[in-house]
This record gives sequence, C-alpha cells and structure tokens, in this order.
Amino acid sequence: MGIFDKIKHAIFGEAKAAEPVAAGAPKIEPAQAPASPSAAPSPTPAASPALSKPTTATIDIVPILDAAVKKNGQKLDWRHSIVDLMKAVGMDASLTERKELAAELGYTGDTNDSAKMNMWLHKALMKRLSENGGKVPADLLD
Repeated sequence: MGIFDKIKHAIFGEAKAAEPVAAGAPKIEPAQAPASPSAAPSPTPAASPALSKPTTATIDIVPILDAAVKKNGQKLDWRHSIVDLMKAVGMDASLTERKELAAELGYTGDTNDSAKMNMWLHKALMKRLSENGGKVPADLLD
C-alpha cells in the first residue's frame, strides 16, 4: 500500500478504501416478461442515464480531518500543511515519507526544496482525494 492509499484509507475509512470498482452497469430487470415464448427480449434493455452509471458516495473530508485534528490534541493546520495533515491522520510525516508521496503523485521538482515540495504535495493530495470520491473545498483545489 502506497502513502497516498494510506492517507485515503485514514480519511475515507476501511469500507471506502476497499470498495471495488464496478465491473459494469447495474443489472436492470425488464418491466414485463415476454407475452409468449416466441417473443424475444431486446438484446440490450433501455436504461435511463441515471441507472447506467454506478453511483459513488462523496465523502466530505473537512469534518473527518477536523475531528482527526481534535482527537490528536496538537494545533495542526491540515488545510495548509501536508505535514499537519499527515500527523492528523496518524501517519509519519518525515521528509522520507513526503518524498515517497511526491514520487507517487508525480512530483518533478527538487525534493531537496522541501518547502516548495510540501506546497505542491498538499495541492496534489487535495486534487487526488477529490478525484477519488472526496468532497474537497474549492479553495483547497486552486
């Protein structure tokens, strides 16, 4: 399990992190059975657009991370600091761990410039959480 997956698991919980990707459209039952054995059902039943895509619940990260900070007991600013966010969810926020996360998320800058890397990491993490079912405030996605 990579660093991002550990963070996602810590925020979304075990059920969401382990949720399998849907293998196809949900099964749709025909409204009526054929009137006679010779009447063949259509090969592809018509489905409304709402039923043709699996729905995924969006998880609001704000109350989860706010509660994690409160539980931690330290003054942590998860909204602006990748280090504080990692600490809030009980993870190792060492430079080594952050460099590994940077590699996972595709950081191409100088990993020795930790301030610049940390700012990039926070934004990239918020974007990735959003792409994976997290409801992230718009100001954290800019």
